[in-house]
Amino acid sequence: QVQLVESGGGLVQAGGSVRLSCAASGRTFSTDVMGWFRQAPGKEREFVAVIIRSGGSTYYGDSVLGRFAISRDNAKNTLYLQMNSLKVEDTAVYYCAASRTPARPTNFRDYDYWGQGTQVTVSS
Repeated sequence: QVQLVESGGGLVQAGGSVRLSCAASGRTFSTDVMGWFRQAPGKEREFVAVIIRSGGSTYYGDSVLGRFAISRDNAKNTLYLQMNSLKVEDTAVYYCAASRTPARPTNFRDYDYWGQGTQVTVSS
């Protein structure tokens, strides 16, 4: 099993920045692929960003490309999401997810482990 714990959410003004963290513990060899997803009220869970342990490749959802940056510290088993130029529409619960080899890294259904989520609220 893998345990994921997010932190860093909160209330921020539009145009501001927030950094989320996700600490992984347990069978961390199963966290080769780690990603961030978000879910706003009444909406389906949305892909935000993903990073691959081997090689460090990253991919982003269209709505956050150029504003968010995903990174990981493998020595600390910690995943990060730097969120800049925040917009009101970025308001959501942000979830950290991990899997060893998801068939579709941008699809939340293919992830095995999830954190409890952290709320990010962007005010206008």
